[in-house]
Formats: sequence, C-alpha cells, structure tokens
Amino acid sequence: MKRVRFFDSPVLNVQMPLWRSRLVLVLLILGFVALAGKALHLQGLSTEFLQQQGERRYERTLVLPATRGKIFDRSGSVVMASSVPVRAIWAIPEDTRNATDAQLGKLGDLLGMSVKDIRSRLVDEEKSFVYIKRQVSIDIADQIRDMKVPGFHQQSEMRRFYPEGEIAAHVIGFTNIEDKGIEGVELAFNEELSGKPGSRRVIKDRLGRVVEDVQAIVPPVNGQDLKLSIDSGLQFDTYTALKKGLTEHKAKAGAGIVIDVQTGEVLALVNLPTYDPNDRDDRKGQALRNRAITDTFEPGSIMKPFTVALALDIQRITTSTLFDTGNGQYRYQGSTISDVSRNGTLNAAGILRRSSNIGMTMISEKLTSQEMWNKFTELGFGRAPQANFPGVASGRLRPWERWRPIERATMAYGYGLSVSLLQIAHAFTTFARDGDMVSLTLLKREGRPTSVQVYSPKVSHQIREMLEAAAGPDGAKLAQVQGYRVAGKSGTARKIVNGKYSTSLYRSSFVGFAPVSNPRIVVAISIDEPHSNGYYGGRVAAPVFADVVASSLRRMGVQPDAPIESLVALGAEREVAQ
Repeated sequence: MKRVRFFDSPVLNVQMPLWRSRLVLVLLILGFVALAGKALHLQGLSTEFLQQQGERRYERTLVLPATRGKIFDRSGSVVMASSVPVRAIWAIPEDTRNATDAQLGKLGDLLGMSVKDIRSRLVDEEKSFVYIKRQVSIDIADQIRDMKVPGFHQQSEMRRFYPEGEIAAHVIGFTNIEDKGIEGVELAFNEELSGKPGSRRVIKDRLGRVVEDVQAIVPPVNGQDLKLSIDSGLQFDTYTALKKGLTEHKAKAGAGIVIDVQTGEVLALVNLPTYDPNDRDDRKGQALRNRAITDTFEPGSIMKPFTVALALDIQRITTSTLFDTGNGQYRYQGSTISDVSRNGTLNAAGILRRSSNIGMTMISEKLTSQEMWNKFTELGFGRAPQANFPGVASGRLRPWERWRPIERATMAYGYGLSVSLLQIAHAFTTFARDGDMVSLTLLKREGRPTSVQVYSPKVSHQIREMLEAAAGPDGAKLAQVQGYRVAGKSGTARKIVNGKYSTSLYRSSFVGFAPVSNPRIVVAISIDEPHSNGYYGGRVAAPVFADVVASSLRRMGVQPDAPIESLVALGAEREVAQ
C-alpha cells in the first residue's frame, strides 16, 4: 500500500498570500474591539436606562387598601358593620401543571368548588394571574397554604361583616366584593367610609414575590367611622313586633319607622321581608326593597289629620263646626262617598275619631285645590325627603290646576296621591311638636335640628287632642299602651290592581306618637296585604304600633303619663278586642 503524506495534498501545498492572513487578523481585532465597545456601552453608559427597562417589566404598583370605617349604632357600643381580614386564592396557570387531582380535589372541598370548575379557570396558560376564589376565611386559607399546591398563591383582602344581620339589613345595606357600598348607609356614605388607598411600588419576580421596593410607601388613609341615629335595641323591638304582626295576619310585607320627635333622628327603620347581608346568595329579589323609603302607596285615612289641620289653620272651620254625615252615603259630583257606618252629625274631632270620608269631603268643600296642594307640599308630599339615603321616593302629588272637585275630596281622605311611609311619619312630627316639622337624619345628631313651621302651635295641639281620642277607647283602642297616653290615626286603603281598586287587597297603616303630654317618638307602621284576622288598620297595624311604642318608651326611660287607675281597665279592653 502506498503511503500518502499530508504535505503531499495539493490543497495544503497552495501558498496563501500574506495580505489575506493579515486581513483576517485585522477583522478579528475589529470584532473584539466592537464587542468591547458594546459591552462598555451597555454596562457603563446605558446601565441606568437598561435597569429602568428591566424594572418596568417586573415593577408593579401595589395598592395598599384603606380599612373601611366601622358603622355603629347611636350608643357607639354596638357595631353594625365592620371589615374583617380574609384572603383571595389565586394561581399562575402555567405553574399548576404539577398539581395532582388529589390536591385539586382537596382544594375544591375547602373552597366549595369542583375540580372541573378549578381547572376551567386554569385553561389559559398565558395568563400570569387568575383568581380562584375571593374572600376566603383565614382558617380555610391557612389550610390551603399548608397543602402547598403548586402554582397556587394567596393575597390579603377585607370582607364586610354585619353583626345585626337581617334586623338592620335595609338600613346598613352592603358592599360588593371590591368593598364598595351598594345599598343603604354603605352606599350613602361610601366616600366617607372608604377612605383613601395608599400605594407601594415594588419589583416582583414571576411568582409574584416582592424582590425590593423602588419607591417610598404612600400610607393609606383609613375610612371614617360612622355613628348612626339608629338605636339597636329599638331596631330589634320594631323588627320583632312587625314580624309578629305579619305572621298573625299572613301579610305580604310590612314596614315600620320610629322617629325621635325632639331631634329628628330615625331611631329604627325595619322592612319585611328582609335578607342577611352577610350571605351574598340572599341579596336578591323582593327582600332587597326598602319599602319604608322607596315604596309609595295611597295613604288612606292617615292623611285626614293634615286636611283637618289646614281647615282649622286658615279658619275655614272651628273645633265646634258641625257636619251632618247622614246615613253613611253621600252623593258628591256624580259619585257616592261612603262611610263604614252611620255617624250622623260630627265635629272635626268626631270626623277623625270615626274616620268619616263624608265628613272629610264636606271639609274639602271649604278649601281650594291650591290651598291643599300648597300645604301638602309644605309637609313634604310629592318631593323626596332630605334624608341622605339612596332611593328615597318623592311620591305623587299632581299639580293643583288639574284637580277636579271629586279629586280634591278623595285627596282630603287619602286617595289620589301617593306617599312613602317615611314621608308620612315625618309629616306627623308637626303634630307631635308645636306645628313645626323637624328635619330628619340617619346619623346621630350633635347639634340642634332645624325645622319648618307648617301649622300654628294652637292648631297642632288641637289635632293632638283629636288624635288622642282617635286612638282611645272610642277609636283604635288596640293602639293604646299601658302607662302612656298615645295619639294616632289608622288607615285602611284599597290597593289598585289592573287600574281598579281591589275589594280584597288592602294596605293597613297606623301612625301616631307618644306620650301625648310631651311627645318623644313618632311611630309609623304599614302592613301590606293582610289575609287573616282582619284588614282594618285599627285591627292589623295598631297592635304593632302599641308594641313598638311600649318597648321604645321603656328603653328610652320615658316616665309614664297615663293615670294609674286606667292601666287595669286598658289591659282588659285589649284582651276583649283581641
């Protein structure tokens, strides 16, 4: 075999020009110089710029939430709403690949979710943040953390808690999952309660862990605490009495309000049906309606005192003016006005005590539509109350120019206009005071309230005496309270169904105040569609009124003003009436 030597190769025997080797050397040197220059540029001249660009990709602004203010009752010792710490469970979908079905199953059991539901939230692996479930209790969150499921993380947040539950639901309202007020006081005073969040600029790694701070922390400003005018004890008593009334009469719904006559503070506001604001699944349907404030209705006979007071105030009648109401039927403007019974000749006090529609029609003949409209407007009907509460209804009061005589008559006894329970309770403060209507508030009032003079003090006291008789033994006797003189008026209004007045659906009401010698509270009760044990306001709403008045005055420490000898007799009369 012939041996081939490497230097025998014709390729290797080719002589390379010297200039080519030098060119390669120069190019290599230039390449190294370029790399050194680039390195110098990146690591020296552009260091700050590049660091900023890198930080921007991992820099985050963390919002430091402010703690939402607490809501207290008027005493300041009962918490009606507060924020409690909870946690949100979140995940990085790409990092959850190693999570086993067993881990996800246990995780689902703790969160009340199915494995399928959890996996459906992890489908998009391009996302770097996915909520699994928010507002998880600390105990559950700690158990999940101890499981160390790959890709799952936690962050702190707050949840609103309502210790009074369904009893004060319509007053307090609730917040959404972002801790913003949605209903009630939570919505009305959301800005004050929320405070101002702070901020913290940090650099995070891909797992969401904070690496370092890049800017000074701006601390949050916590929300203000609120002290409501609501008395939690009176709220509970009103709720209990109203619930008892609805159960006894198998009613569709009901509402009750207690107002402090001297300060204009709303001491209690209850609606039924109600809901538990702590249960998100319970916040739906008709239970959310704040009937005392947002619902309007034709008031019926509880409007009569205002018309009588107007006629007395402008001296169209006196307390001794007599009206012949006949046999209970009265033809007027082509229509028949009816009373429940034959009342014969009555004065103004008798008209209120007997609740005579015929007597009210005769009084309305002595008034003009404009005079009635002006007075009703002064009383707040047809316009929204200034109560700092969301959804307050204005009711309906048509312009007086369009009133026909028959409409003037029906409005005199409570038909043809609509009001809310809050409006009618507010208007009754004119009779509990010296003819002036006090301004309302849902916050505890520190200074003296403002008021508007509606009737003269003389007329106010005259109506007060008439209303005491209307709630006495010859009137709505079930409204009486042992130990206290009470005054008030019952109302029984037919409801409109398909454009016509129903003969089977009613709204029963009673509005009054006590004690008559020095009124402290106005109480308004409305029960919608009672279906058992009567439907008249004096039978259905008056006992609820009496229960609320009794418990309220005793809680407030108000001294009895009724003669001692009347207590036993009153108890016997109530037993017979019931």
